[in-house]
Amino acid sequence: MKDSVINIYQIFTRLFANANETNKEFGSIRENGCSKFSNVTSLALSEIKKMGVTHVWYTGVIRHASCTSYAKNGLSADNPQVVKGQAGSPYAIKDYYDVDPDLATNVKSRMKEFEAMLDRTHKAGLKAIIDFVPNHVSREYHSDNLPSGCIDLGSHDQTDKVFSPNNNFYYVPGEELHLPENISFPYNEKAPAYREYPAKVTGNDVFSAYPSRNDWYETVKLNYGVDYQDCWRKHFDQVPDTWLRMLEILTFWAKKDIDGFRCDMAEMVPVEFWGWVIPQIKKIKPSIIFIAEIYNPDAYLTYLNTGHFDYLYDKVGLYDTVRMIVEGNGSARNISDYWKRTGGLEGKMLRFLENHDEQRIASRFFAGNAEKARAAMILLATLNPGPLMIYFGQEIGESGMYKEGFSGVDGRTTIFDYWALPKFNKWVNDGKFDGGGLSQDQKDLRDFYSRLLNFRLNSKTVQSGAFYDLMWKNERGNLNADKIFAYLRYTEKEKLLFVLNFDFEHTHSFRLHIGEHAFQTMGSPLEGTLYISELFEKDFVDNFSMDEVLRNGLPISILPNSALIFRLEWR
Repeated sequence: MKDSVINIYQIFTRLFANANETNKEFGSIRENGCSKFSNVTSLALSEIKKMGVTHVWYTGVIRHASCTSYAKNGLSADNPQVVKGQAGSPYAIKDYYDVDPDLATNVKSRMKEFEAMLDRTHKAGLKAIIDFVPNHVSREYHSDNLPSGCIDLGSHDQTDKVFSPNNNFYYVPGEELHLPENISFPYNEKAPAYREYPAKVTGNDVFSAYPSRNDWYETVKLNYGVDYQDCWRKHFDQVPDTWLRMLEILTFWAKKDIDGFRCDMAEMVPVEFWGWVIPQIKKIKPSIIFIAEIYNPDAYLTYLNTGHFDYLYDKVGLYDTVRMIVEGNGSARNISDYWKRTGGLEGKMLRFLENHDEQRIASRFFAGNAEKARAAMILLATLNPGPLMIYFGQEIGESGMYKEGFSGVDGRTTIFDYWALPKFNKWVNDGKFDGGGLSQDQKDLRDFYSRLLNFRLNSKTVQSGAFYDLMWKNERGNLNADKIFAYLRYTEKEKLLFVLNFDFEHTHSFRLHIGEHAFQTMGSPLEGTLYISELFEKDFVDNFSMDEVLRNGLPISILPNSALIFRLEWR
């Protein structure tokens, strides 16, 4: 049974509650510290749930390549030449069947510590999502934790073949891998040269032995039975070996009672694989959800219908549209264009303004001020019934403007380095998770997100109501359609009116035309008195005759960068 509403809180687990604020550029785990599974306490989860969250996405929990060696614990080490950052990328998986030893208080008990965190999550009334990275693995992939009966990736490959449906990797026979020349960093200066023969194909489809600095040179592409050098010919008559290996991996995690998988770069993997594997995992746990990171709108329907995904990233769509508006480079008119292009898929799209890949709202690369996303976030939370996601620290204005090491000053919170977030730690407050160190502005911003997520959580109309765009009725000069957007969400029992002002500087006053067609579509009367009550920002009630509303429109005055949410009732 699917959840009626999904509010996801993404945690980058390595950084979540790291109290060591040394923050040395390119610092090691000894110098800069690292958050642990145990830092995600029952109290932390309780406070996250109070914010209106239903699911926690624990990013970076699967063991990945790292410059930190745990050889003394019997784990194979990685050559720093093929690791990005001291901590390494969580998307360069080293062992699909293990968790990151950095996150454990006791390395030997790391899986038990992860399972305990998962248990705390469920006891807090939350559900847990983890990453599934199906397209690529680290260059030195090797499972030290391989379960009995499972087969390690690449262990039976014929490395003298460019392609075979029985191989897990693609190869460049007869050639040694040549890493980019300009990838020298403090952490790999003294590392031995990395040797790979024959070269494996690089993760972002670089079918040569010469990946560049801008390629995913630290990863290798997995082979799902597609011969890319033979016009993408598909060898699916027999189930390719990699499909079987991935089924084993997903089964392993589903049986640990994971509630969902965020599938990294899902569109780089054949949709036929997803259509084969997802139904099998749902037989193990019917309620489990699959979210596809996907950026090709032309493939949306295929990945939903054939691939059986539950939800898709809404990056090339509402994120791009809203970001341009927030940055002052776009028009609110583009919102209508957006929903017309995605008609029918609204409930399947995961909406966000921040995640680990995107720049922070508060960074100078985006809005420069976390407050500027208020109207935008209300839109994302209420326009459609699909899932909503926020990234930890977004709710208190984290800026991502640090020079951490491999990740420079780019407006993103590093996924490659050991680091701490001093602003976020003011909410963590030495494990009290009470925001005791936050400024009043930060408290107000977090309160805004909490009220918004809880409003969404408790509104059946937002969760399942129909949508009606009012802008077609309001483009005759009565309002500034580049800055104002208005729409209705309604069920048989409740009618809600949303008015948003994307202007950061000016209050807008105008008459909003709703029109007979909208009222008739909602099944509302055209006579009598219309009562409006504001539900989100302020205690406000007013009433108007329907005759006046139909003739002249509804008088609206809306503050900069804000939204009004009215319940409509008739007497």
